[in-house]
Amino acid sequence: MISIVLPAKNEAAALAGLIPRLRTAQPDAEVIVVDDGSTDDTAQICAEQAVTRLHQPYSMGNGAAIKRGARAARGEIIVFMDADGQHDPADIGKLLQRLEQGFDMVVGARDWSGQAGMSRGVANTVYNRLSSWMTGFQILDLTSGFRAVKAHRFREFLHLLPNGFSYPTTITMAFFRSAYAVAYEPLVVHQRIGKSHIRPLRDGIRFLLIIFKIATLYSPMKLFTPVSVVFFLLGMVNYAYTFITSHRLTNMSVLLFSAAVIVFLIGLISEQITSLVYSDSGRA
Repeated sequence: MISIVLPAKNEAAALAGLIPRLRTAQPDAEVIVVDDGSTDDTAQICAEQAVTRLHQPYSMGNGAAIKRGARAARGEIIVFMDADGQHDPADIGKLLQRLEQGFDMVVGARDWSGQAGMSRGVANTVYNRLSSWMTGFQILDLTSGFRAVKAHRFREFLHLLPNGFSYPTTITMAFFRSAYAVAYEPLVVHQRIGKSHIRPLRDGIRFLLIIFKIATLYSPMKLFTPVSVVFFLLGMVNYAYTFITSHRLTNMSVLLFSAAVIVFLIGLISEQITSLVYSDSGRA
């Protein structure tokens, strides 16, 4: 059985056309709309279309809606889609075909034309390249909300998922860290219906933090070791300069050397914590 989970916040206009298309593409699938505190006609649309609606009394975030939908889904495979009309239900079959090849998660990858503006496209390109470097695998779309997963694998990491918009990043890095097979299927996405809930100014810092989260989720030492080396080299340069000019070791050199050691030790501790987190996930 396949469950299709649609997190929705004021997406009634898109759901009115999307749900019938889902019924046509996957007539036997369980369709779950997680209503994240909507104030529009989402409840009415779900009732008319006879789909399961999970109502959250106030907006808890996209990730929170995903987690609630994943807990309620009865299918062995869960397909997550945005409810804004960007994703074509006909593409679900492509993801399922790749899943049958032995993958644990298949992600619908957008090309540049599918990005919501140049700034989002540049940001996603940075995320993709950074995550590819961290994991050693080519990641085509780290933040895509369109993916098919094996339900029991996905539920192992529910406790790690944030309530906000960065759940795709977290689950992708968690799968790679746990050596679960991930595939990317290039897809064409459409212009969303309605306005985006992401605000560049408000969410800019949050997306910047995603970059650091990518590193700490997968291999903290890949982030902390280069920083430690930079501090050490700066300390050496400063010491060489002060030794030549005044024949002494300055407080700044000591401070830089100390920072190098502290940053390295923090990375080492973070690596151990990360290993314990994923070890606990495997036993869940």
